[in-house]
Amino acid sequence: MTKFVEPSVEDIKMQNLYRDMGLTDAEYDKVIEILGRQPNYTEIGIFSVMWSEHCSYKHSKPFLGQFPTSGEHVLMGPGEGAGVVDIGDNQAVVFKVESHNHPSAVEPYQGAATGVGGIIRDIVSIGARPIALLNSLRFGELTNANNRRLLRGVTAGIGGYGNCIGIPTVSGEVEFDPSYDGNPLVNAMCVGIIDHDKVQKGTAKGIGNKVVYVGLKTGRDGIHGATFASEELSEESEARRPSVQIGDPFTGKKLMEATLKAIDMPELVGIQDMGAAGLTSSSSEMAAKGESGMTLYLDQVPVREEGISPYEMMLSETQERMLLVVEDGTEQKFLDLFEDMELDSAVIGEVTDTDRLLLYYEDELYADIPVQPLSDEAPVYVLEGMKEKEDTPRDDYSNEDLNAVFDDLIKHPTHADKKFIYEQYDNQVGANTVQKSGFGAGVVRVEGTDKAIAVAIDGKSRYVSADPYNGGKEVVAQTFRSIVAAGAVPLAMTDCLNYGSPEKPEIYHQLDASTKGMAEACRALSTPVVSGNVSLYNENRTAAILPTPVIGMVGLIENVHFMDGLKIEAGDALYLTGELTPSFAGSQLEKHLENTIRKTTRHIDLELEYTRGMNLKDSLVNGDVKKIAPLGRGGLIVKLAQLSSEFNLGVEAHIDVRKDLLFSEGASNYIVVAPAGLELKDTVEIGRLTEDSFRVSALDFEIERSVESLNSEWEGAIPSCMKSVD
Repeated sequence: MTKFVEPSVEDIKMQNLYRDMGLTDAEYDKVIEILGRQPNYTEIGIFSVMWSEHCSYKHSKPFLGQFPTSGEHVLMGPGEGAGVVDIGDNQAVVFKVESHNHPSAVEPYQGAATGVGGIIRDIVSIGARPIALLNSLRFGELTNANNRRLLRGVTAGIGGYGNCIGIPTVSGEVEFDPSYDGNPLVNAMCVGIIDHDKVQKGTAKGIGNKVVYVGLKTGRDGIHGATFASEELSEESEARRPSVQIGDPFTGKKLMEATLKAIDMPELVGIQDMGAAGLTSSSSEMAAKGESGMTLYLDQVPVREEGISPYEMMLSETQERMLLVVEDGTEQKFLDLFEDMELDSAVIGEVTDTDRLLLYYEDELYADIPVQPLSDEAPVYVLEGMKEKEDTPRDDYSNEDLNAVFDDLIKHPTHADKKFIYEQYDNQVGANTVQKSGFGAGVVRVEGTDKAIAVAIDGKSRYVSADPYNGGKEVVAQTFRSIVAAGAVPLAMTDCLNYGSPEKPEIYHQLDASTKGMAEACRALSTPVVSGNVSLYNENRTAAILPTPVIGMVGLIENVHFMDGLKIEAGDALYLTGELTPSFAGSQLEKHLENTIRKTTRHIDLELEYTRGMNLKDSLVNGDVKKIAPLGRGGLIVKLAQLSSEFNLGVEAHIDVRKDLLFSEGASNYIVVAPAGLELKDTVEIGRLTEDSFRVSALDFEIERSVESLNSEWEGAIPSCMKSVD
C-alpha cells in the first residue's frame, strides 16, 4: 500500500492551501503563533474545522453571551451535547436543536436523515433515552420543481431515519418562501428523559484512561463538512462540497442502546458524539473540558477501506460513531459490550497530562497541537452592522378583495394542512404520545408517572426581517404560546440561529438586534437557553435567506389527565383573547398582496405576554377551557379556518372590527374554545362551533364557505402542488 504523502508545510503556505480549507491569512498566522512553527497538512486541517463558524461560532459568540442560561430548573446549560432541565422526582428532560441545512441542499434525503441521527446522538451522549423528535423546515415555493424535490427528499429522510430508530416525531412547523430557494432549512430537535444521577459530560480526564471508539467504520464521507456548512452555497462551494454523510438508522439504534448500557457502567469517565468535525472535535473538546491531553494511535481506528490518511480520519464525519473515555484496565468490558451489540469498536488512545493532542500513525507523529487554544482560542469577530432603511408602514388593507385573499391563503402550503409531511413520520411509536403533530404542541407522557412533556418548535422569519429586535422577541413568545396552550409550564428553550452571511452589514445587524430581542424575551418569559446551534452563510446564488431564528421549547405538565376526555364539539363557544390591532409588517397578507416585507416596527408587551399566557394555561388545566390556539400566520381568520378543518366543524363568528384586522398578526392573541359564559380577562365571545358552514364576519364583510369545500382546499393544497408538473 502506498503511504499517503501530505503536502509540505512550504506548499501549504506558498499555495495558500489553508484558504481552501476556510482559514484566512490572519487565522493561519495565528495558528503559527500557537504552534511556534508552521503547521503540517493534518494540523491545518484540524484547525480549519475547529475554527469554522459551525464549530467555533466566531461571528456569533458575542451575541450568544446575551442569553440567560441558568434558572430554577436548569441542571446543565450550554457547553455539552444538550441542555438538561429538572422536571422533579429526580428526573430531567434533555433537549437540543441542530441544523443540517447545507447537506440537505446537496442531498436532501441523507442530509435530513443524518441531521436527525446527529441530534439523537447528542441526546443519547448525555445519557438520556430519546422520547420525541421535532423539526422546523423551510423551503422555497412549491411552484418550483427543485423545491418540490427538496421537500420530498427531506421529509422522506426525516421519516426514514426516525421511524427506523423508533422515536416518535410529535411536532414541527413548515414555511414556504422564495428566499429559501435552493437553500432549505432543516432544523431537527430531539427530547429525552434521564435520571439526575445518570447525566454524562464529554470529559476526558484521568492520566492513562483509555479512549474507546465505537460505531460505524470511518470512511471518507463528510470530510470538511463543518467547513462546508460555514460558507455560502455557490458554484465554487459546490465544486468543493464533501461527499455527503450516509445515515444508518439500524446501526444508530444499536449504538443508542449500547451507549445507554455503557452509561450504566461506573467505569465510564466521559462520552461524546462524533458529530461535526468528527474525531477532531470529540477528542479535542473532551480533552479541553477535562484540562487534559490526549494521544491517539490512528492505526487502531476502524476504517472502511485501505489508504485512509490521518487527515481524512480526523476530519471524516462518518455517522453513527461515539467516543468514550473509560478507566484504565476496564476497556475490555466496554469492547465486549459493543461486540455483543454487533458494533465495531477499538481502543484508539489514552488520556495524558501533556495538555496536547498527539496523533500517531504507523509510529509517525502527524500532529502535535495544544488542546486549549485549538478548542477555545478561535478568533472572535465583531463587525459593523447596518440597519436597513425603514419603510412607510401600511396599516389599512380594507380596500382589498379580502375574500379572494382568504381563499389564496388557505390554499398556500404555509397555512395548509401538513398531513402530506407529518403522516410520513411515526408519531405513536413508544405508546406515550398524548398529542401529536397537527394542531398545537406535541405532548409525550413521562412513562410511569402522571407527568408529560409539551414540546414545540417555531420560527417567524418575516417578523424578524421586518423588525429584527421585536421580531426576535416574537419568535420566543410564539413558541411560549404553543407550550402554555398545551397546558404546560414553560421550562427552558434551545435555539437554532439560521441567517445569511454575517459579513454583510445588514445581516450582521439582523443577528445583533434579533438576538438582543430574543434574550429579553427569554428573561421575561422565564425560558433560559440551555443549548443551541448557529447556522450562518445560508444563501443561494442570488440572495440570503430571511433571518430565521428557530426556537425549540419544552414545558412540564404535572398531571396529564386533565386532557382525558377533552372533546371539541358543535355548540362550544369561541372566544378571542386579546385585541386585534393593525399589525401587518411581515404578515402573510402583506406578502400576498405586496410581495414584500416592510421594514417597520412590530409591537409586543412581554409582561402582558407572560401574564396572559400563564392565566390561559391555568384555565385549561383547571377545566374552564377546552382548547387554546395562539394566533399566528394569517391572523384570526386563518386560525379559525384551520380550527374548523382540523375538527371538521363549522364556525359562526362575528368580530366588530374593520375587516382587514381579521388578517392582522399582532402579538399575544389567542382563540379559546370553551362552554358559553366563560369569564376571562381580556377575552370576548365571538361565536360558536357549529355543524354547518364556516361563516366569519366583521364590519361590512362576510366570508362563508361550506366545511366540505374548506376542508378540500386546506387538505389538498400541498398534495396538489406536489402533483404539479412544470
